[in-house]
Amino acid sequence: MSFGRQQTAELVQRLQAGDTSAQTLESLRATVEELCCQYNRRGALELRQEAHAWLQHVGNLLRRPVGLKVHQELLVTGGWLALLAGCVEYDLGMSSAAESTRTAAMQLGGEADHPEIVGWAHEMTAWFALTQGRYRQAMQAAQRGQAVARTSSVHVQLIAQEAKARARMGESGLHNVLESGREMLDRLPYPDRPDNHFKIDPAKWDYYAMDVHRIAGDNDLAEQYANAVIRDNVTPGGTELSPMRVSECRLTLGFLAGRQGDLEQAVGLGKAGLRDGRQSRIHLKMIAGELDRELRRKFPAEGLVGEFEDALRSF
Repeated sequence: MSFGRQQTAELVQRLQAGDTSAQTLESLRATVEELCCQYNRRGALELRQEAHAWLQHVGNLLRRPVGLKVHQELLVTGGWLALLAGCVEYDLGMSSAAESTRTAAMQLGGEADHPEIVGWAHEMTAWFALTQGRYRQAMQAAQRGQAVARTSSVHVQLIAQEAKARARMGESGLHNVLESGREMLDRLPYPDRPDNHFKIDPAKWDYYAMDVHRIAGDNDLAEQYANAVIRDNVTPGGTELSPMRVSECRLTLGFLAGRQGDLEQAVGLGKAGLRDGRQSRIHLKMIAGELDRELRRKFPAEGLVGEFEDALRSF
């Protein structure tokens, strides 16, 4: 269910008037889910602005006298909005704002007694730490989240974040960790909206496993997953359904090409992964930095490496 401008305006008017009827709250839930489904493709700044606008409406209602059930539902809605806004803020490089918004999501989820929202707040801590090179903190945050959110799909993503961190710490034997995530995912129902950023499906799991296998040196598996994710996210007409995932897959394939001695292909794929568009720049810079170090290690005197570094500096 999505909303046109007139329907959105009507919903805003109802919220401003203090309407907390079942119909209004259902419309609000549908609006928030639609926003979460736009994460992968919509402009980050625009999405952030809209998420914060809805958060303000929810905050205004929370300050009014409403029943306990409505109050809890508003807390949950606010928690999802805060999670979304925090993710987009981090994509934009607004690290301090993202942490403040993540903290708000954690508080809202805790007050609502909603383990899934709290689990996603821990997942964001793990993601922030991972992209900043604080791998032990990333692993610990992922483990804290798993302890809280034991039965929802965020548990699967937290397993993936733990595996990513442990791979970068040089740990081996992560196959069992990935298998535990895959087994849990297989037990969960398939999401109604797999494009919702806060829902995990098998295609997303391939994307997470790709990164762990790349770092672990499992080239064939990493390539297999990267190509599968690209196939799943590029239409026959060339439209990218998830530009962020496709970009990381291209960087991954570039990394693998460099590892196997094909510098020209590595640089071409690496530059393709740094194109403008809907991107999580901090996250992609981490992956691109790993590619750069691999190219410098394998080809220390080659000018083509400088071309990739120029693209990375201007990204």
